[in-house]
Amino acid sequence: MVTPFAEDGSVDYEGARRLAAYLVDEQRNDGLVVSGTTGESPTTSDEEKERLLRAVVETVGDRAVVVAGAGSNDTRHSVELARAAERAGAHGLLVVTPYYSKPPQEGLHRHFTAVADATGLPVMLYDIPGRTGVPIATETLLRLAAHERIVAVKDAKADLFAASQVMAATGLAFYSGDDALNLPWLSVGAAGCVSVIGHVAGADIAALMERYRAGDVSGALAVHRRLLPVISGIMTQAGGAIMAKAALALLGRPAGSVRPPLAEATEQQVARLREDLVAGGVKLPDGVA
Repeated sequence: MVTPFAEDGSVDYEGARRLAAYLVDEQRNDGLVVSGTTGESPTTSDEEKERLLRAVVETVGDRAVVVAGAGSNDTRHSVELARAAERAGAHGLLVVTPYYSKPPQEGLHRHFTAVADATGLPVMLYDIPGRTGVPIATETLLRLAAHERIVAVKDAKADLFAASQVMAATGLAFYSGDDALNLPWLSVGAAGCVSVIGHVAGADIAALMERYRAGDVSGALAVHRRLLPVISGIMTQAGGAIMAKAALALLGRPAGSVRPPLAEATEQQVARLREDLVAGGVKLPDGVA
């Protein structure tokens, strides 16, 4: 979930409440990640994160799973974020691989274990080496799976063979972290996806999953192909947070600007986004298309 900002750059907490309700009640997302990368977590303070999480839990926590982003490249800070999230009512934690520092695999194991030990909440690991510089190795995932509270992986590594090996050997639930691969991930046993395009196409993703699980693979494939322009418009131009906010603005939903060092979508990017959303079946308000 993006973090809506007001015109003065502050967090729009009331907008976050409205957005969370829209994502759950209208877009059929059965869970929300608050303060993940798409939520611009590197640029929000710990106080903003906790207040935002409380607002979302109070709004939709009775009908959706609310997962708090609690990762950083500082283990001590990650532990603090995890404990704050537990106090604020989070149902689970998303913990990204420590970025920039490029720790060895033993360092990753110690980091994730420390965060998992810090609270009673279930933990989803976030494996995205393209942003962090270090993948979580298969052997490390097998070790971490022994921890009773490490229960899932958001995978943006796109190694379906390695993930298949981990799923076959452990109880870890895998979630696609790349909207272009949501359907392929289901074919190897993934539990679902953590989506960016779910801001505007969550109901379609839910339909894709329902069809696949009911054995209607061709129906799921049809939805996947219809959503390709939406994925392209949001994920291939300027980054998920920027373009998801631009898409929400086209729909008249709370979003606001992005915080530096991100920059707003250009007029050309928004024009292409508008075309891609319409091509993918996203209904825009009258006068927008």
